[in-house]
Amino acid sequence: MFHILDSLTTERQNEATRNIDRMSTRQMIELINGEDRLIADAVASIIPQITDAVEAIVQRLRGGGRLIYMGAGSSGRLGILDASECPPTYGTDPQTVQGIIAGGDIAIKSAVEGAEDNDELGMEDIRNLQITSADIVVGISASGRTPYVIGAMKEASTIGAAVIGISNNRGCPMGNYADYMLECDVGPEVVLGSTRMKAGTAQKMILNMLTTASMIRLGKVYDNIMVDLTPSNEKLVWRAKRTIQMATGVSDEKAEQAFEDSHRHVKKAIVMLLADVTCEEAGQLLERAEGNVRTAIESKEIQI
Repeated sequence: MFHILDSLTTERQNEATRNIDRMSTRQMIELINGEDRLIADAVASIIPQITDAVEAIVQRLRGGGRLIYMGAGSSGRLGILDASECPPTYGTDPQTVQGIIAGGDIAIKSAVEGAEDNDELGMEDIRNLQITSADIVVGISASGRTPYVIGAMKEASTIGAAVIGISNNRGCPMGNYADYMLECDVGPEVVLGSTRMKAGTAQKMILNMLTTASMIRLGKVYDNIMVDLTPSNEKLVWRAKRTIQMATGVSDEKAEQAFEDSHRHVKKAIVMLLADVTCEEAGQLLERAEGNVRTAIESKEIQI
């Protein structure tokens, strides 16, 4: 009996992993690793589309908008994971990048029956978030046809928000509501239908690219160092001081002194040291440079 899901790559039987249940543990692991090697190439094939999506995200965030991930099951959890890492890593407001999962927070740990099949629930969650045309919404679904995600994308599009879709099948219904569609076909899963594996890994890689590249473009990275981190615990205080030292090449003692003199503001400390300015002047340079450390330093050099 044919079902529309039968046509999806993510629901096909992987001929390369047939009889995996008869293999030794070593053979299983080698086979899984071999399939995982295919993922990076699949992601590489859609780099132009990912690039366009990043540019759209940067434009919205720079204008004060928000980045909202919408997903169900494993896809929803990956969105939440990526969003939750942005405040401690890049110093973003917790409201700026958010991950929403079908069924609410309880669905992070436990499945909520029927939530992903409810497109009205996706629409309602978008309305509850008070999405506006300034925001950008990212729908994540391995199949590319999850009703909850499509409902969210459709409602966001109607409101005028920019919409990105991430799926692991080509020609999926999500594309009807996406301004930027990222279809990353990684082939059938090692275990039929277990999309937390190859599909989930591809989604994680794409989400990493979306936020990392966007944050770099927004000036939250200097060289290849995170400089907008929030030193909210002992580990991050250590990392903040180390960041200042690595970015400037000064001694540990000078880095620590700059950290305190800048009122524990990493970017100001770096500008203070590299542009040889006071904390107040560093703040002014950063403000004019829209928070970009390199631009702030270069603008000081131009003034000189």
